[in-house]
Amino acid sequence: MISRHTIIEDNLTGPEIRALLEEHFAGMLANSPEESCHFLDFDGLKGPGVTFWSIWNDAQLMGCGAMKEIDPAHGEVKSMRTHSAQLRKGAAAAMLEHIIATARERGYRRLSLETGSTPAFDPAHALYLRYGFEYCGPFADYKEDPFSRFMTLML
Repeated sequence: MISRHTIIEDNLTGPEIRALLEEHFAGMLANSPEESCHFLDFDGLKGPGVTFWSIWNDAQLMGCGAMKEIDPAHGEVKSMRTHSAQLRKGAAAAMLEHIIATARERGYRRLSLETGSTPAFDPAHALYLRYGFEYCGPFADYKEDPFSRFMTLML
């Protein structure tokens, strides 16, 4: 578990976070066809309705996560990624707890996500299931895709 961590709203300009996101983008493309990858690029993560956070243990970047507002009652988890050197230290759980708490503070009634369906995404599925997310059909502008899994949490 994390002994000390800080979650900050991040402006995506630091070299550590940019490198982690490049790794995230490459990982998505390595595990799903390009047309089935729905990650937000740097501009998308800075777009309207998106809040992006990074999680740190002192000066060590542990991971990141974002939330996009779909509508005033529905948010979407985006760009959850743990730094490869920080796996199994609680960063993903801490970030997801932060996103869920922020969604509740904003008055969202539902928090959803799209993730991959290949075995590389099994740890993510397990995390989301542990926090009460359930599998669902496509939401917002998503379409059925064998490389996507959709999950939702009623708040």
